Amino acid sequence: MTCPICRKRPVKRACPARGDQICAVCCATKRLVEIPCPDNCRHLEAAQRHPAAVVKKQIDADVTVLMSTIGRLSEQQLQVFFLMQSMVLSYKPEGLARLTDDDVALASGALARSLETASKGVIFEETTGSVVAEGLRHALKPVIDEVTKGGGSRAEREVAIVLRGMERGARHEGNIIPTGNTSYLDLVARVFQQRPPKAQEPSKPLIVLP
Repeated sequence: MTCPICRKRPVKRACPARGDQICAVCCATKRLVEIPCPDNCRHLEAAQRHPAAVVKKQIDADVTVLMSTIGRLSEQQLQVFFLMQSMVLSYKPEGLARLTDDDVALASGALARSLETASKGVIFEETTGSVVAEGLRHALKPVIDEVTKGGGSRAEREVAIVLRGMERGARHEGNIIPTGNTSYLDLVARVFQQRPPKAQEPSKPLIVLP
């Protein structure tokens, strides 16, 4: 029997997410990116415990690319970055709409501009003009408000830097990330290498000011 995904290779593994059998290559390359693997999938568990050398090499390369797009961040800013990315990966637009890199760029750019103007004493909520991007912006804003709460203009500038890094990556600036509607999102998903947990508002400030 031929794999129903690639339609080339013979089936080798039962896929609990799809309810059928797929080939080993599609299982290894499409898990958590195109296939919503359940937590109890034995192939997913085995891969996370003992990643193959080629998979580890890909992960290392992906991390290098992702870090080059966001620039140099402090440890606290990296915490904010991964919190934001976790929320982006778990965000599901309403209806049949699909989240794309452009939506991520629009939402993160609008949030960054709002924080940059706020740090200068001007309160202005930037919008995106896109239904999907606007939904993502609204989903991210409460957590950003919590992260910057009590931190003043410096905290707003710190988080704006993180959001600008996300915007650069989603816009594929510098041609570091290949062109594609979801190539940035796919990259981030591979870096996470696991189903992103539902993001929770931080119990303590992630941006700590001296």
